[in-house]
Amino acid sequence: MNALLQARQAYSAASAPIRTPRNMEYEVLSRITHRMHSAAKRGNAGFGALVEALHENNRLWGVLAADVADSANSLPTDLRGRLFYLAEFTQVHTSRVLRREASVRPLLEINTAVLRGLRNGGSAA
Repeated sequence: MNALLQARQAYSAASAPIRTPRNMEYEVLSRITHRMHSAAKRGNAGFGALVEALHENNRLWGVLAADVADSANSLPTDLRGRLFYLAEFTQVHTSRVLRREASVRPLLEINTAVLRGLRNGGSAA
């Protein structure tokens, strides 16, 4: 192996992004939000994909709710309470979307607001 190749391999690992819990939360929430948005834009043709994305979103918010309900969670109590409320709202509103009684828009707005908070240095859970 020549010196140039060895140098590339040695430094390529250093250029890999650092995976923090906040980065992972952002990545997962972003992916789910994108899937919900894309499916919703397709209307009735995208309803199956929307159902799948909503299911993933509900699972994520369930995990977040359990995390913020844990007394060992280091977030401020007020923020934990607000996130728990959003998780409850997400569960209820998702049921309405699945029954085609409501728009997915509020769920997209919630996720987008949390993404902004994560990007600006906050933490979802």
